[in-house]
Amino acid sequence: MIGQMRDVTVRETLRRVWGYGGFLPLQEEAVRAVLDGRDSVVVLPTGGGKSLCYQAPAAYLGRLAVVVSPLIALMKDQVDALRQAGVAAAYLNSSQTREERAAVERELAMGRVALLYVAPERLVMPGFTEWLRQAGPAFFAVDEAHCISQWGHDFRPEYRQLRVLKELFPQTAVHAYTATATPQVRADIISELRLREPLVLVGRVDRPNLVYRVQPRTDRLRQVLAAIDRHRGQAGIIYCIRRSEVDELSAALLRRGLRALPYHAGLADAERRANQDAFVNERADIVVATVAFGMGIDRASVRYVVHAGMPKSIEHYQQEAGRAGRDGLQADCLLLWSGADYGLWKSVLEPEAAAAPGALRKLGEMFAFCQDAVCRHRALATYFGQEYPAASCGACDVCLGEVTVADDSGGAALKILACVDELRGRFGANHVADVLAGASTDRLQAMRHDRLAAYGALRDVGKRELRGWIEQMLAHGHLARSDGEYPTLIVSEAGRTVLRGERAPAPLRSLRKAAPRPKPAAPEGEAGGRDLFEALRTVRRALAEERGVPPYVIFSDASLREMAWLRPTTAGTFLEVKGVGEWKCHEFGERFMAVIRAHAAERT
Repeated sequence: MIGQMRDVTVRETLRRVWGYGGFLPLQEEAVRAVLDGRDSVVVLPTGGGKSLCYQAPAAYLGRLAVVVSPLIALMKDQVDALRQAGVAAAYLNSSQTREERAAVERELAMGRVALLYVAPERLVMPGFTEWLRQAGPAFFAVDEAHCISQWGHDFRPEYRQLRVLKELFPQTAVHAYTATATPQVRADIISELRLREPLVLVGRVDRPNLVYRVQPRTDRLRQVLAAIDRHRGQAGIIYCIRRSEVDELSAALLRRGLRALPYHAGLADAERRANQDAFVNERADIVVATVAFGMGIDRASVRYVVHAGMPKSIEHYQQEAGRAGRDGLQADCLLLWSGADYGLWKSVLEPEAAAAPGALRKLGEMFAFCQDAVCRHRALATYFGQEYPAASCGACDVCLGEVTVADDSGGAALKILACVDELRGRFGANHVADVLAGASTDRLQAMRHDRLAAYGALRDVGKRELRGWIEQMLAHGHLARSDGEYPTLIVSEAGRTVLRGERAPAPLRSLRKAAPRPKPAAPEGEAGGRDLFEALRTVRRALAEERGVPPYVIFSDASLREMAWLRPTTAGTFLEVKGVGEWKCHEFGERFMAVIRAHAAERT
């Protein structure tokens, strides 16, 4: 009975502060673990509400909760959002002046802070841990907990220091939160943090609102522009592997009049922060970035994420693509890849193999994901150890019919293997494709390769398609590359079993243009709703500038859309909008309702 009353009270805190009528899946169980003082590991997908799992109980308890966060920008954004919801929050980090840190410490000493965000390094400083003992924190929350695992995709050595928490505070619960963790990473988190019989909660990794497409990269700029054109004027993130690619692509987009900015570790700190702020504050639509960008970015209205190069692991891909559509609305995720990406990452990762065990295996799994012609949603769910029961997701290039298996792909695979074998493993993929296509080049004729049995065996197939098939066979393990300075193609042992007829070749996929889907007719009154939504965005931007916070901290796009639909004009009806709590209603309600009333007057 007492537990039920406590849950009701936490639900009331959730409604009063954040304006939510209930919990998302697994949030309630995660909150109960905090209130019960039981260690926990919580894995929820991006947009699944991890932060509320520790913020809501901290606001309810009114006692100090300490949150470990890896990035200064992430701390500031979270604290800004909490303060705009009426929750006492603060952070301590190296970006503050001595006076600013002293002011936070005074607030803490007077018990006026419910959530304190700190970096892992500060948390284990001798003087700070002594102060924490006196403060007596209610619990610790470790955000982005996958950073503690060498098997994770974003290992940070400083996170390993957090293992002392259980030594210094043996009676205080520690809770770990992350969006992406395989079973191996979850086990590593438990071991490294020395959690005691933790409650392990793993949400569904699938994001049904995301539409996944994977395409061979043929013309990077053209393919990226096509993705942007589908979402003109909306927020998007474009990931590149190299800094030089970021600079080139962002400059090309700027020349075309797009509001695009670069972001990578080679930029000055001030420029990098300014570009991130411009994106978060809606002064820019597009960020072209290396993987340095994104952790903790809270712009929930990102409508597309483009990978202009292949990520180095499926974990990286899942987390980066997951930054699209955090508001639950449909968003597109496009991955452009080439065999050169695999070679680049391999050259980077091989020297680091001892420090990052499994990195090369993860790279191979990512490369295979690009090649496969299976449902993308199912492939991702399976990788993270979950079943995907639906026969078709209806939200990826494979299930939408944009990817097809090539006609007679088994016969084509055999011809490719036979050609590589006939060339005795002494030539690269481009030369193999020329032979199979029956190309008439001086080099081929000089080497008399136009007399090979394999010459012209696939002359009806374009060279680009042939190169794609060769890459697929490399990913399937039927072909391999030699280790020399100029890698050549060789038939692997698995490929020889195919040549001998002992194993069937894996199917080869080809791409065809999808039939254009008709755009649904706009519902009656939608135009007026769009006008009102844009007017509400203008008010939100003005409020955000007045308060020096990002617009999403005032209200999310999802809340604005609901306002434009419900059109509340009283405090009571305004509180019915999802995401509107009592504090925000009191602080911001009248500004938004004035716009709604004016809009209604114009239309009468």
